Formats: sequence, C-alpha cells, structure tokens
Amino acid sequence: MPRRKKSSAVNDMIEVVSMLPWWTGAAMAPVCYVLLHAWAVRVAAEMTTKPQLTSGIYYALASIGQYLLPFICLAGAAMSAWRRHQRKTLADNVSAAKSADVLEGMNWREFELLVGEGFRRKGFQVEELGGTGADGGVDLVLRKGGEKYLVQCKQWRAYKVSVQVVRELYGVMAASGAAGGFVVTSGRFTADAREFAQGRNVELMDGKALFELIRSVRGMVRDVPSRSVEGKGRVDPEVASNASAVPTCPRCAGQMVRRTAKKGPNAGESFWGCAAFPRCRGIA
Repeated sequence: MPRRKKSSAVNDMIEVVSMLPWWTGAAMAPVCYVLLHAWAVRVAAEMTTKPQLTSGIYYALASIGQYLLPFICLAGAAMSAWRRHQRKTLADNVSAAKSADVLEGMNWREFELLVGEGFRRKGFQVEELGGTGADGGVDLVLRKGGEKYLVQCKQWRAYKVSVQVVRELYGVMAASGAAGGFVVTSGRFTADAREFAQGRNVELMDGKALFELIRSVRGMVRDVPSRSVEGKGRVDPEVASNASAVPTCPRCAGQMVRRTAKKGPNAGESFWGCAAFPRCRGIA
C-alpha cells in the first residue's frame, strides 16, 4: 500500500478521532469546549489580580483550544461517519455482485476498507494503519478474544503476491507476538507463497476467498469501531435479526458448512468444515 504523506499535528489528531465511532467524536466536541472555556475564564480572572507570564500562556492555549479542539472532534466525527458509509457501500456492492471481478475496479484505499469491513462483520476489532510506520507494511490489526492478528492488503492485478511478502508478514507477527496473520489480495499468490504459508499461522486470501467472505456475512451488520494506537476500541455490534448461527472458520474467518466424516474413527459423524476446503482445512 502507498505510504501516507506527512501531515500536520491537527490532521494527525483528526485522524485519531476518526478511528473512534462518529458519535464519540461528536460528544467530545461540546465537552472540550465547556472545559477549555471554563479554564480560559478562570485564568483571565487570575490575570487581573496576579499577572504572570505563565498565566498569559495558559490563557492563550485555553482561548485557542476552546475552538480548535471541538473543531478537531467534529471533523474527526464527520470522517468516521463517512468511512463507515464507504465501508457499508463497498460491502453491499460486493455482496450484490455475481463474481470476484468486482474487486478489480477498486483502488488500494477502497480495497483496504472492504477488507476491514469484512473482518468487522466477523466480530473483529479493526485498527487501520494503512501500511505506515516500521510495521512491515501491515495495513490492519485485528483483535478478537484477546488475540491479535495482522493483515496485509495487496490490491495487485498485474502480478501475483510473492513468497517474500508472506515471509515479511510472518516475521512481523513473530516480533509483535501476533496469534496469526492474513495476506489478502484481489489477485492470486505464487506457488512458493502458498507453500510457505502451509503449516504456519498465516492465511492467504485471494480475490475469490475475499469475495466469499463478504458474501457470507452480508446478512450481518456490525459497527465495531477502528482502534487508534493511543486508545482502546469499544465493541458495539449491531447484529441483524437474521444473523446466522453458522460458526466462522478459526483459520481464515470464512464461512463454514456442515460435513460428514467419511473415514477414520469419527466416520459417519457430522462436523463443521471450512467452505474453502481444500485451500483451507479449518474445522469446528
């Protein structure tokens, strides 16, 4: 994914607020104004009786902050609401499509939003990084059940994802103590990449697997907010009344189907197996 350009401190703060649910940013705006306005009034009163250099600095900070911080909160809330709308629209469009070809018309940002929305609807908390920082190009950090998972998104149409990409993610997972990882692409993987991922806690999701993931959760609506690096995300899911009781695959988070064992000690017994078998051999 392309690296984000350097931005100002104000833009960075807006970005942090945008990672929260939109209503959190909207609620923070009046609170910031009331607190900073009260501080400005108190400092102004102290300056009339006991003028000090520090008092003048505090007054300037409070006077500016009582308008600047609410603006940052409202701008972040608007960005959060817009991204939520984008994610829902992208997921709905993919769910209504007939094939995974719909992924090829997306740019890298839309693709990343779509991948994040797919995992959100599977009950994960999603932290969007956008491939920035010394994180090996990790785009998303997922959290579920106390475990952390790393995701790298590759909106590549012209060539396959190589084994080097998978190796890099695997190294970052080991360094950060992640329980697992996902490399998601709209295209395909090389044979070496698939061979390296075998037996490791790295799942490779091509365009077809992502398409199946989005379609499998189209009846479920979850508003699990993004997490900022500085703060804790709060899970606030809204599950549609027709949410399915079918479990998700513990390996690739995809849809599972009921199967019957044909051989072995459990022959004749039913179990849940991943719908992407034999590409994924997850069972529940």
